[in-house]
Amino acid sequence: MNSSNLLARNARKYPMSEAVVCQGRRVTYRDLDERVTRLSHALLEQGVRQGDKVIIFMPNVVEFVVSYFAIQRIGAIVVPVNAKFTLQEVEYVAQHADAKAILVHEAIFVAVENITVIPLKIKTGQEQDGWLNYEALIQHASIHTIDCQLNEDDVSTILYTSGTTGKPKGVLFSYRNILTVAQMIAVEMEVKPESRILLMMPLTHSAPLHLFLMAGVFVGSTNVLTPTFTPDLFIDSIEQERTTHFFGAPVAYLLTAQLPRLQTTDLSSMKWWAYGGAPLSLNEVRHLQKAFRTENLTCVYGLTEAGPNGSILFGEEHATKAGSVGRRAPLGAELRIINDNGEDVGVGDVGEIVIFGEGNMLGYYKDDTATKAAFIDGWLKTGDLARLDEDGYIWIVDRKKDVIFSGGVNVYPKEIEDSMLSYEGIFEVAVIGVPHPEWGETVKAVYAAKTEIDEDELKTYLEEHLAKYKVPRIFERVEALPRNASGKILKQSLKGQEVR
Repeated sequence: MNSSNLLARNARKYPMSEAVVCQGRRVTYRDLDERVTRLSHALLEQGVRQGDKVIIFMPNVVEFVVSYFAIQRIGAIVVPVNAKFTLQEVEYVAQHADAKAILVHEAIFVAVENITVIPLKIKTGQEQDGWLNYEALIQHASIHTIDCQLNEDDVSTILYTSGTTGKPKGVLFSYRNILTVAQMIAVEMEVKPESRILLMMPLTHSAPLHLFLMAGVFVGSTNVLTPTFTPDLFIDSIEQERTTHFFGAPVAYLLTAQLPRLQTTDLSSMKWWAYGGAPLSLNEVRHLQKAFRTENLTCVYGLTEAGPNGSILFGEEHATKAGSVGRRAPLGAELRIINDNGEDVGVGDVGEIVIFGEGNMLGYYKDDTATKAAFIDGWLKTGDLARLDEDGYIWIVDRKKDVIFSGGVNVYPKEIEDSMLSYEGIFEVAVIGVPHPEWGETVKAVYAAKTEIDEDELKTYLEEHLAKYKVPRIFERVEALPRNASGKILKQSLKGQEVR
């Protein structure tokens, strides 16, 4: 089985069901499959062949979905690229991936109109010199059925990591990897043909693309897309489209919870409110449960290289375990916490999370060394440090690379961040290590707050909750913390600012 054949099957089973809804456009499974076939023929006519890499540079629009399946239908390899990338960043990916073609949406065309490193360039919207017209190619292409012969172990996709700690790495996925995690979400979150999945987070990221879009296609659901995220658009989309499932970064929920009109919005269609990228504290969970009038916030933990897959914390578990990422791996995966010797740690001890399952990547494109370093005896190393509590729940302590070494002692930033977030007025914080001539590193907290903060009082508060060596020596207030497109705080950016 492959993604293309899944779509073709849905076109036969559910021809008149809505496959994609976006900005007033409503595309049935039959129409989607036909457009995919036409674009597939157009790409073949332009010389794209099995194994070629094709970049999609688009926001969440109908054309993204059509392009994704068309590329796969001819056995080429999809390379989705972050719609916020600059020309230099897109060129890096294009050259690293040996891209044969690029498909671009007119809304973000200006970012790449001068790209020269890709031979075949196609754009939507108005015609442009040096670029083929997307819609014209589809209109003039054949509708003759293309039978995709790829199997589960063939390469489907190269997803580039966000590059928060350096140049992005190309993560290679097979169809088996992707269908494994799509099936996992379909089972764990009760995705059915009548489900309506709201996709506002970028489809160039693994969770929205592999977990939720593909889960929807796996079972024949409707996928409601928006090119951008705003809190108002979020609740308007739920109310107008009667969506049932949503996945977002915690910041998406927290920003939306500030809207007074949320309390009068009809949210009754929603069954699953999923979040990932970071856990929520108990105070944040209570705040969001009240704001969204739900007990079904669900945390999914994982990383791109795992599909993503990892662990899951269900709604009813949040009452006592909010801040944890759950106590079991979802369908298709296993999870352990190990020490530096590869041994399972005991209750309360800190170790690294490792994941085993068919969702795990094939490896990093063109980087055998990094691929080898990413695994231990077949288990994928996450780089996340965590501990188990007495009930078997997993609590992430920090990223292994973010641990601060101060005066010979390990300091875990997340513990400090959680304490600061419990202080009234502070709504986001990042704790980093900065150079210190005697201790090696000292602790700095960069935070954003709704009100003026007396930092002496804040320090006194933290000293009541933390050992003295953990209390930040330096505080810096900012309007907002830098984040990447998936909502993760860019600590490396903060560290870079400190070094200069």
